[in-house]
Amino acid sequence: MTNFEMMMKTIVLLAVAFAAFSCNDRSANNQDPKDEIKKVNLVAPKNKAIAAFAEGCFWCSEHIFESVVGIDSAVSGYAGGTLAFPTYEMVNTETTGHAETVLVYYDSSIISYADLAHIFFTSHDPTTVDQQGPDVGSSYRSILFYLTPREKEIAESSLKEFQSSFSNQIVTEIKELKEFYRAEEYHQQYIEGNPGSPYVRNVSIPRFELFKRTCPLKLK
Repeated sequence: MTNFEMMMKTIVLLAVAFAAFSCNDRSANNQDPKDEIKKVNLVAPKNKAIAAFAEGCFWCSEHIFESVVGIDSAVSGYAGGTLAFPTYEMVNTETTGHAETVLVYYDSSIISYADLAHIFFTSHDPTTVDQQGPDVGSSYRSILFYLTPREKEIAESSLKEFQSSFSNQIVTEIKELKEFYRAEEYHQQYIEGNPGSPYVRNVSIPRFELFKRTCPLKLK
């Protein structure tokens, strides 16, 4: 077993150890999100680029991507499904086809799409079907989205490259990003706003710390 795979196994073991604390636990928040869903324009701001990744709970993913130099921000939301304007409750029924996804805004003169794919494959376990740690369901599946033919080529190449780092088969989907819906506002910057959450303390932060120790890219 490689050091890389050992790291990913540790992430999973830590998550499973605290399986009672699921990403879909809203006990700390009773907001009604029905009118908060927004469809995001997939045109990047001037001199910037965008990319999207689904790798389990978007609370964790958002925090991980935003820690890397060259990434301006990450937005938590839903992608890969068929229903328009899905709410968190709808997505959690595992019937809409959406996955919890982060839309990443970045400076392509500092960091590349290939670098983002590296972050993706080193910050979650891409070999588990419809699961990341304690979070189970198709909304937690692994998806590497692309916007252009060139990004699709890079995504496919990255998957082949990282397969050698895992004993089990990578099950990551490579999928065109057609729509992205910004999740309810209480999901945005969730870790910063909820540092005392059991899920944050026992799943998100350990996963983030493991990522930091192995990430070859410059961190903020």
